[in-house]
Amino acid sequence: MSNNFSRFDNKIAVVTGGADGIGKSIAKRLSDEGAKIYLFDRDIDLLEKTAKEISGSSLVHVDVADDESVNDGISEVVEKEDRLDVVVHCAGIVGPNATKVTEVDVEDFDEVYRINLRGSFSVTKYALKQMEKQGSGRILLFASIAGKEGNAGMTAYSATKAGVIGLVKSAGKDFAESGITINAIAPAVIRTAMVEKLDQWQVDYMTEKIPMKRCGTLEEVSSLACWIVSDEGSFNTATVFDLSGGRATY
Repeated sequence: MSNNFSRFDNKIAVVTGGADGIGKSIAKRLSDEGAKIYLFDRDIDLLEKTAKEISGSSLVHVDVADDESVNDGISEVVEKEDRLDVVVHCAGIVGPNATKVTEVDVEDFDEVYRINLRGSFSVTKYALKQMEKQGSGRILLFASIAGKEGNAGMTAYSATKAGVIGLVKSAGKDFAESGITINAIAPAVIRTAMVEKLDQWQVDYMTEKIPMKRCGTLEEVSSLACWIVSDEGSFNTATVFDLSGGRATY
C-alpha cells in the first residue's frame, strides 16, 4: 500500500517475524512511510524473498527464541546505523491448538514460551539498551485477545500472550520518563498464513466470539501499529491496544 505519509523519514526500524504475515505487512507500511527497514526472521529463504519486495530493506537471520541471536541482531543494526528508532516485535507461534491443557506436552509448551514470551523479553531488553543511550524510541509487542480472555484449546498461546501484556505494562512504566514508549496490540484473529494452518474448529471458535463476525485484516493491523510507533503516539506507554472487532471486554 502506498500513501503520502512520511512519518518515518530517516528512522531505523526493526521488524521481527518480518518475513511474512503481520510482520511483513507492518514492515511494508513503515517502508512506504520512509523508514529504513531491518527484517528479523529465522526463515532465511522466506526472509530473502520478502527483503526483495520491500525497497531498501535489509535482512538479519535471527531466532527470537535464542537470547544471544537477538542481542547479535540488534547489535548488528546499531553498528551499521548508530541508532535504533522503532522495534515492532511480531515473531510468534500458536503451538498446540484445539487441544486441552491435559493433552499438551511440556516440550510443546516450552517452545511456545521461548518464542512468544521469552523472545518478547529479549527483544525488549536489547532494544531498550540502545534506545536508552539515545533517549528515544518506540517498541511495540504483539499480545492477543487470548492473553486477556483465554482461548479454549490454546493454553500455551493464551498463557504466553498474557505474559506479554504483563511485560509491556511493567517495562513501559520502568521507562516512562525516558522518551521511549513500550506498547502492545492485542488482536483477535487476523487472517494470516499462520491462522490458515490452525484446526478449523479453532478458527470457527475464535471468529464466533467476535461481534463483527469476521477476522481482522493485515491492513487494519499495520495501520494501528504504525500510528502507535509514530511521533503521534507519544503519550501512550505501558498500554495494550485492542483490535478485536468488539470482542474485548476490558
